[in-house]
Amino acid sequence: MALALAPAAQPNPACAHDRSEPEPAPAASTSPAAGPAPVAGAPSALPVSTWLCVDAMDLDAQGVARRPDGKVVFIDGALPTEWVSAHTRRSKNQWEQADLLAIHRESALRVRPRCPHFGLHAGACGGCKMQHLEPGAQVAMKQRVLEDNLWHLAKVRPESILPPIVGPAWGYRYRARLSVRYVAKKAQVLVGFHERKSRYVADMRVCPVLAPQVSALLLPLRELFGAMDARETCPQIELAVGDALTALVLRHLQPLSAADCARLRAFALSHSTPESPIQWWLQPKGPDSVHLLDESADLPRLDYALSEFGLRMPFRPTDFTQVNPHINRVLVGRAVRLLAPQAHERVIDWFCGLGNFTLPLATQAREVLGIEGSAALVARAQSNWAENQSLRGGLAPTRFEARNLFELTPQQLCADGVADKWLVDPPREGAFALVKALADWQQAQASVANDAAAHVTVAGALDWRPPQRIVYVSCNPATLARDAGLLVHQAGYRCTAVGVVNMFAHTAHVESMAVFERVAGG
Repeated sequence: MALALAPAAQPNPACAHDRSEPEPAPAASTSPAAGPAPVAGAPSALPVSTWLCVDAMDLDAQGVARRPDGKVVFIDGALPTEWVSAHTRRSKNQWEQADLLAIHRESALRVRPRCPHFGLHAGACGGCKMQHLEPGAQVAMKQRVLEDNLWHLAKVRPESILPPIVGPAWGYRYRARLSVRYVAKKAQVLVGFHERKSRYVADMRVCPVLAPQVSALLLPLRELFGAMDARETCPQIELAVGDALTALVLRHLQPLSAADCARLRAFALSHSTPESPIQWWLQPKGPDSVHLLDESADLPRLDYALSEFGLRMPFRPTDFTQVNPHINRVLVGRAVRLLAPQAHERVIDWFCGLGNFTLPLATQAREVLGIEGSAALVARAQSNWAENQSLRGGLAPTRFEARNLFELTPQQLCADGVADKWLVDPPREGAFALVKALADWQQAQASVANDAAAHVTVAGALDWRPPQRIVYVSCNPATLARDAGLLVHQAGYRCTAVGVVNMFAHTAHVESMAVFERVAGG
């Protein structure tokens, strides 16, 4: 499916109705598109004076309203501009958490959820939070969250907003970790995500956000595990879908019997397709114990293509890769274009993983250094570089290093040498140590500008200089804001652009990209 770049998001509108005296409305809506029916025991006709006007949506996809006294109410399932009634389940001095009882005036952006397991009902799946909100409005909400975090947490306003990167809203999830539970009382096995706000596994029969070939396996997997000797000691399946292979990693707490191994083989044989054969991997202990059930020369390997750069990226099913390959291809292309490495420039890719950005950068730069915390991923990145170099050639000299990226100093930055540009793609924790080291270097330079000897002592190298441009790919708007504050207010950069990346449609997960330029004379 072709991807589109959505127009820049606008702030969510406030309620258009008067708070104190809302207009009378028809009876509460109870259709699946509008919201849940009134809960058991709730009054059938609630007085207008108890209605709440929803002004916004928070990062957990809860509607946000205020009582006449100013107290904030977070309401599951409510959307901005709606008038609703809600039942408080938790109350503090400044805020309440509430369950939606009825919708009296519905948002024009409310849609019918596609998944039968989505909702506020008992047993509902907790994998998605926003299927009731029109997909374009989901992206607008995420853009608002991103901009609000940058301003309120860091007092940073970007000079421009990038069009959000959006892609397929359904069938996009190519990686997932599914729980497996044998329910003795029902004599059946459940396979899926956890229920909403629960440790129990949802009774899932389909999942529209999973890759279609994986969603089609949910019921057959339940039948498979129901017949296995080890049905009570297999807690989890991790799935990874490549361009031509679906890998299933089975976590098992006890050794599998020969009969169970035969059942796994038969399952793979009967449910494989020419487009996506199935391959079983076993995990008896930690991640390092993962191994193939059977080696097979007939099956294709697990990999994905970055066609814009003529690259193929092999990976193991437990390696970190992006869950949404459609978005990932566009994300990598945009990041490289924004960084714009030149043939004479040296680039550092921080948190490089298996080389998802490093190898595309190596098609354009003079030299690339990839730095990653996991030694296993560094080895994979080195192997991927060597293989692509042998197949296509033309990659810049590239070196990979394993290092603790949460403990960095200005001296270590200098030891890595001068790089014209940086690509930074950290986990949810962000890149605080990295940007703090950069800010410390800048502050030290300012304080000892007239003392060359001190300059060498503090900075570690007389001729080191910071990168001229940084492209920062984030999966957490709060840690991006924290790091952006350091870069802008202490490290000598300006934030030239930001934009959201809708990697996880129908969830409240906000990914984004930001560009920072070195201030002249900074």
